[in-house]
Amino acid sequence: MLMLIETALIVVAIVVSLTSANLGSRWFEHVESGFRNVGRRRTLSVLIVGISALAARAVVLPVQPVPVPQVDDEFSHLLLADTLLHGRLANSTPPMWVHFETLEVNMQPTYASVYPPMQGIFLATGRFLTGQPFVGVMLSVAVMCGAICWMLQGWMPGEWALLGGLLAVMRFAVFGYWAGSYMGGAPAAIGGALALGALPRIKRDFRARDAVILGLGFSVLANSRPYEGFVLSLLVGVALLRWLIQQRSETLRSALTHLAVPLLVVVTIGGVATGYYFWRITGNPLRTPYQVNWETYGMMPKFVWQSLRPRQTATLRNEALKEFYYVWEYATYASTRTFTGLLKEWAIRAGQDWAFYLGPILSLPLFGAIATAPYGFTWKQWDANTRFLFLSAATVAAGLAVELFSYPHYASPITCLIIALVLLAMRHLRAQQYRRNPFGLFLTRSIPAVCLLMLILRVAAVPLHIPMGRRVLPTFYDASRENIPSYSVEARLEQTPGQHLVIVQYPSGSEHWMGWVHNGADIDHSRIVWAWDMGAEKNRELVEYFSGRRVWLVNAGDDTPVPRQYFDETSR
Repeated sequence: MLMLIETALIVVAIVVSLTSANLGSRWFEHVESGFRNVGRRRTLSVLIVGISALAARAVVLPVQPVPVPQVDDEFSHLLLADTLLHGRLANSTPPMWVHFETLEVNMQPTYASVYPPMQGIFLATGRFLTGQPFVGVMLSVAVMCGAICWMLQGWMPGEWALLGGLLAVMRFAVFGYWAGSYMGGAPAAIGGALALGALPRIKRDFRARDAVILGLGFSVLANSRPYEGFVLSLLVGVALLRWLIQQRSETLRSALTHLAVPLLVVVTIGGVATGYYFWRITGNPLRTPYQVNWETYGMMPKFVWQSLRPRQTATLRNEALKEFYYVWEYATYASTRTFTGLLKEWAIRAGQDWAFYLGPILSLPLFGAIATAPYGFTWKQWDANTRFLFLSAATVAAGLAVELFSYPHYASPITCLIIALVLLAMRHLRAQQYRRNPFGLFLTRSIPAVCLLMLILRVAAVPLHIPMGRRVLPTFYDASRENIPSYSVEARLEQTPGQHLVIVQYPSGSEHWMGWVHNGADIDHSRIVWAWDMGAEKNRELVEYFSGRRVWLVNAGDDTPVPRQYFDETSR
């Protein structure tokens, strides 16, 4: 319904732009004058955007409360945060580890998250500062919006960069799963913004600090979205190398001294730190935790041209893991084995990404630019900067297309690129006229106005009873996620005195494998320990190991799971 309302507002804006394009001109000019004045103060603009993102998310907490982790990826990031707060990068393999195997977590050679550390670092920071890991999510999204504003300042006038930062606040910082879950997305977007924002500054100013920021951006990308980040880093690196080659000899010597050395130092430090992180988890500085996990459990390839690996029957010891790898993942793999199926899969992904990053309102300037391209916006008329931004976005998009699985946060490194292309289209559309009527001026003015109105409607959607869809990874237009079944069990046990061991039965085909078995870094001393049912004999070993705890049995297939006292029938 929200998307339909937004589309209706666009239609209204188009009609008004063609009939009364000067409507509200005096008010818009006053606002734009303020934007120009603030936009000239670049540091202030970045701070305004970042603080706005943090404040906006805090204000809507009564409507969009602190989320409950639901997807196994979230529990994995939270495990990493908990591990860091225990003063280590990995945990020893727990004695009863076969009961604790779960998605996106390694049990051997160490007990650790499979993911790169950036999201976990933000979650650990939030928990360290306030006791609440979600504060880390809020901080990451605020930094992301500020970084996007800073990146845009390197490519376009300050007032447009400020507008782009505020568009990011309205579309990403308040609603959607980056701001309403522990999945991540913002860290890689920060890395992309740092790298792309440093590039034009290096070319213009030859400052060592920009080379340091570029190296920091590369390092953040490598430790958040390694594959997609590598593609973007390669593009930026090639562009920088090409620019260096074009310099005169004396300029080149200066560039190598002021730019290459600090860049290499930062990248080397980042590479060593990343290698050390891998070594502590996998025992090999060149072997990633994700690689260990895939080799242990995975059957599905990572790219569309690859074939299936042999079934890892010996290592899939519980039905939930089999359900994920043999049923859910295999369905996606099978759908890409034909050209028609691959096209359908690409269409589904494109729709998900479009809904998350653009929606109807941010698509308007892009479609407008395409429609008016013959009037000054053709490829030949684009400047070098516009071509680079477009080609970079297109190349990363192509890199995403060849991955077997993809979700909106996979494209997070190019979040700033998407906003930049929207703004470039708006700047072109703004100058367009129809029969001497400045329809483009009103249309571009209406875009941030509609975004703000939609944000207000989204906040008021629940009290206004505006229907919204639900999905596991919600966009701006979707309702907040419902709590998963295991949360009600956990909430009940949190109110029950003592320490608890919860044994989870998983009936094959129940489709409730997400989020059941999840534990912290120190399982032995956790108040609630979650474990899979492994049969009477192995369960008895588990119960004996955790003697002194109250033991509960939960059936994950029940519509409303209720913990009941566990009894070992074979011991009678």
